[in-house]
Amino acid sequence: QVHFVESGGGLVQPGGSLRLSCAASGISFNLYGMAWYRQAPGKQRELVASITSGDIVNYADLVKDRFALSRDTAKNTVYLKMNSLKPEDTAVYYCNSILALFAWGQGTQVTVSS
Repeated sequence: QVHFVESGGGLVQPGGSLRLSCAASGISFNLYGMAWYRQAPGKQRELVASITSGDIVNYADLVKDRFALSRDTAKNTVYLKMNSLKPEDTAVYYCNSILALFAWGQGTQVTVSS
């Protein structure tokens, strides 16, 4: 079965940075692209960034030039480097495949506040 474990979230001040990690098991990176999603209170889950199996990266407009997605195939892990964080980035962050084909993990909470 496919399983995702997200980590690296926490409380950070506006303008600060965090690096999220997602350890994946039960999937092959050469078959599936990976993506980060987030869900804020009262809002629907939204796509933040994605990387295809061919290493093509795309970002949502709201995070472009601030976030950077990468992956390490040997470690079976994807990352999301988050810079210049804003209060509106506050959400639970999840990883999954592109198109969210698998069960969701528990996510990691990111709170941006002074």
